[in-house]
Order: sequence, then C-alpha cells, then structure tokens
Amino acid sequence: MNSSEITIILESLKISPDDISDKKEAEAFRILLKIIEHLNMEVNALKAELQKTRDELNTLKREQGKPKIPISKQKPIDFSSEKERKSLTPPSEKKSKEKLSKIKIDATEVCPVDKITLPGDAIFKDYDPVVVQEIIITTKNTLYMKEVYYSPSQHKTYTGELPKGVEGEFGHGVKSLIITLKHASNVSEPKIHEFLENVGILISPSTISRILTKNLDIFHQEKADIFRAGLESTIYQQIDDTGAKVKGQNQYVEIICNPFYTAYFTIPHKNRLSILEILQGGKLSTYFFNDEAFTLLESFRLSRKMASKLRNAALNKELDEKQMQQLLGEIFPDPNKGKNHRIRIMEAGAIAAYHNQKEFPVVNVLLSDGAPQFKKLTEEQALCWIHDGRDYTKLVPVVPFHKKELQDFRNRYWTYYGKLLQFKLDPSQEKAEKLSAEFDGLVSTETNYEALNDLIMKTREIKSELLLTLKYPEIPLHNNAAELGAREQVRKRDVSLHTMTEEGTKASDTFSTIVQTAKKLGVSAYEYISDRVSKTLKMPSLSELIGKKAQGFGCKDNG
Repeated sequence: MNSSEITIILESLKISPDDISDKKEAEAFRILLKIIEHLNMEVNALKAELQKTRDELNTLKREQGKPKIPISKQKPIDFSSEKERKSLTPPSEKKSKEKLSKIKIDATEVCPVDKITLPGDAIFKDYDPVVVQEIIITTKNTLYMKEVYYSPSQHKTYTGELPKGVEGEFGHGVKSLIITLKHASNVSEPKIHEFLENVGILISPSTISRILTKNLDIFHQEKADIFRAGLESTIYQQIDDTGAKVKGQNQYVEIICNPFYTAYFTIPHKNRLSILEILQGGKLSTYFFNDEAFTLLESFRLSRKMASKLRNAALNKELDEKQMQQLLGEIFPDPNKGKNHRIRIMEAGAIAAYHNQKEFPVVNVLLSDGAPQFKKLTEEQALCWIHDGRDYTKLVPVVPFHKKELQDFRNRYWTYYGKLLQFKLDPSQEKAEKLSAEFDGLVSTETNYEALNDLIMKTREIKSELLLTLKYPEIPLHNNAAELGAREQVRKRDVSLHTMTEEGTKASDTFSTIVQTAKKLGVSAYEYISDRVSKTLKMPSLSELIGKKAQGFGCKDNG
C-alpha cells in the first residue's frame, strides 16, 4: 500500500481529533495518526534505501539498475512557494511599453500618396508614422595602404600609422561582436566561428579564442572597479554559489550582488577562507587574533586550553600565511591531528583581520541561504524567507488531518511575509516591534504533525536572521537576485561545459560581471564592450553609474 492509498482510506474515515468530544479518545486518535505518519515516513525511507542497494548490487553484477527517466518525461516535483509569495507582493510600477520612444531612428523616408488618386479637394493633414526595425549584416573590410619611406642618410625606414584603435587583423566591431555573442548571448565558440564565416569574416577558431581570453586588462580592471563600487553602494550584499568545471575539475562560482551589480568569482573550494579572499578584492589572507577572533573561536567550540595557547602566542598580532602555518605547526606538532581546529583558528583570525583592515570596504550584512560557509563572515547575517519556506513545501503528510494543519500554517506563514513586505514600504519602530511579537506567535504554533513542529522550531531559531529587515528595511526578504545570477552561470555552463585555462576562467568571470551589471544599470552590453575595445572610452564606467544610482537608493525593494 502506497502513501496515496493510505491517504484515500484515511480521508474516507473522516477522522478529526479536534471534532471528538471525548478528550481521551481524541488523544488516542492523535497518537495513532502520529504513528501512521511516522511509519509511512520510515517505509518510504527504507524503500529508497532498498532501491539504492539494489542499484549498487546490479552495478556490481554488471547489470542495469532502475532506469533514470529524463526530467522532460516526468512531472518534476515543485517545491516552489512562488504562487503564495507572488500573491502578496505589491505590484511594481509598470514601465511604459511605448516602443517608438525607445527606438533610435537612423533614417526617415516619406511614403507619398499617388496624387492621381486624390480628389481635387484633398488637403494634406499629417504623417502616419510607422517604424520598421532592420539590421544589415555586412562586412567592412578595409585595405590600409601604409606608406613606407626610407632615408639612406639615416638608414631608417618610416611607415605610416594605422588609425587609432585598429590593431591586428580584425577591427573593434568584430572583436566586440565575438565577446558579446559569447558572454551576453551565450553562443559557443564553434557557433561564433560558423556565424562569422557565413557573413564573410574569415577567422580561425584559435583567433576567436585569443580575442576572448588575451589582452583583457582593461576589462579585468573594470570588473575590480565594479565590485568595489558595488560593495560601497549598500550596507548589505547577497551571495550564492553554483558549480563550475575548469579543465574537467569541479570548482565553484561565487555570485555576489545587490540591486546595482552582479559579480562572479570562480574558486576551487567554497569555504569561509575563499569567500573572505573574494570580499577583500583577491588580497591574500592575513590573520589577526584580537578579542573578536577569540569570541569566534569560543563559538567554534575551541577548547579553553588551546585558546589560551593561541592567546599567549598571537594576541593582537597580524600574521601572514607563512607565519600562520608556522604558528599552527607549533600548536599542533602532529600534522595528522587537529585538522578541524586548524581550519577554525584560521577562519577566526581571517574574519577578524577582514573586519580590522581599512583597504577594502567591509560588508556589514550578508544575505544568503543557510549554507555554513556564509555564516559569521559579517557583523550580521540575513537569511532568505523563500529558502526557509521551501522546507514546508517538502513535507508530504499522509494523514489528512496533518495535511490541513500544514496548509493552515503555510497560509499564516505567507500572510505574515506579506506584512513584512508592507512594512518595507512604510517602516517604523512601532510596526517593527509589533511584527517581531507577531513572529513569536507564529513560531509558537504547536500541531499534531511532528515533522511540521520540527520545521517551525527551526524557523524560530533563526528569527534574528529572518527579521533583519525590521532593522534595515532596504534588505530584501529573499535571495532571488543572487540565485538569478547563479542561473545565468548555469545557462553558460549548459553551452560551454568548462573553461580550459586560468585566463579563460578569469575572462568568463569578468565578462559575466560586466554583462549582468550592465543589464541591471540599463546599459547596452554590446555598446559598452565596443566602447572599451575601440578605446573610445566615451561611455561612463559601470562603477561610476553604480555610485550615482546608489545615491538615490532607499527602501524601494519589494522583498
């Protein structure tokens, strides 16, 4: 008997303990329903474990396991809460969709009326404008005849200069198009090559690769400037990560963003030390053991004896990587012991050094999911309501009574979320205190469904992280912006499975940052890339635009 059949049987019995007048009998039914729910969960877990074991045995016997049905052929499980959340989101102001005002007119042509068809009293009144958009793809190959003079007296040759911005065999238009197709339109290099050859540009695949990876210092500096300006533009940053491959090896892409920019960083390991290095603009980690560091070590549960050793050796000292490893060698003479303690000591020292340094903007608040590598890096941390709410959608009770309790709680949960959205539009201390108390009431809910109670307790434990928006109304309630940034990286990975060189990886991060930031700022990525490739530099830098937009930033985010 499967879960659906159990549910059908229980629904037919129409048992609701709350409707039973006899308290003892009602409690007995509650206990029985809990047992049914618990046993059903255990059976499903055992079935999954049994199937896994069978698959492993079949693999050992060189037989096939349970077939993997492609996602497109099966209905995916939807753990989203978008319908509930979206219905509570205040409608945003709709931008004008008048196309005529947005289209650049390159030429105007009058379409005359055949005068022979006009009656004698016809009078010209006006024009009826019709805009037709067109694009012309053609080559503009130029043969530059560089004059060459030779001076016998000087034994020297004098050669004419190419026009400014003309370098190599291909103009800035070709180079800009290649970069835009690759990083804004997510076109693979072979398809870029195919397209260019079809329109009459004879170029080798290796040249396309060089254009995409070499001589990009101006763009790498642009990325660095974007990131710094982004960190300075708001008190909070959003962060998420996704997988990547570099020359076939698994790595990770960290996505850091706010309303004005999105930056990408590919790293071999997703841990606190790697993220701290990113947050300091790539500066190598240093370690500082002040009171903050020792408070962190206490939260990391480092023993008092070990903390005392560290205090005696390094209190208020700033150490570089070599000095740090030397100190750890003295505290842990056996290299095979204390691995976790070593990591925690380095993390605490690196976090304290990051907060103590003055060279780079320090992030006050980090908004993320609940991943451990994001914790304790900043003074305060905000957590995503959608990630927390997603856990409730994963509950699949078999008892109808429990189904109703779950649905009732979810309704209350998202109703409360809607109140937070309204608060962000018109915040006040009085409203913040009221919402804080209301949250306490929400997470004090006791139900007959144990799995639901466990999740409610989990939500209760992260109250300060979920309600940080009551202190800083500009902080979003969810981490969708970072997740959308991660999705862009996933789409790129779908087309180009991996990068092959360090230069290629760096270029991918840089142009992903520029393209996604340009999109947020309403700038044409192609025009911006072309402006930089041609060295015209007429367009303001994206970092400048971030600074200007940040000046008018307020509590406008809708959550």
